[in-house]
Amino acid sequence: MKTVIAIVMALVLTVAGCQSGDSRGGSGSKDDGFKIGVPIFETNVKQGELRTVAVSIHRGDYFKQDVKLEIKTTPGIDVEPTSIVVKASDKPDVQLRITAGKEAALSEYRVYVKGTPAIGEPTSADFNVKVVAP
Repeated sequence: MKTVIAIVMALVLTVAGCQSGDSRGGSGSKDDGFKIGVPIFETNVKQGELRTVAVSIHRGDYFKQDVKLEIKTTPGIDVEPTSIVVKASDKPDVQLRITAGKEAALSEYRVYVKGTPAIGEPTSADFNVKVVAP
């Protein structure tokens, strides 16, 4: 009976370890991959206002590749740039300009950021933008 319990526990721990929420691009190893850092808290933008938000690439110690970032949003706000390549030698921060038109609906919008390395797996992250009254 102890053997059966030990085997079941080992299987549960193995499966749980494989379902990590750590979304990493490039390689599965933390030293050979990268992550995309986006704002943790909701970003507020007033109607008719431009807001700058930083997005970062967090590189592992051995990850030395260029990463192409593609930025998309739900309709209602504009984000620029929509595509940019962050060279391995560049600073890891990219400034996104988020604009809400004067007639933008007071609502929450989602911004999606996808990072694709020259070699390896892509990864993505997203964050919320809330349009508020001026």
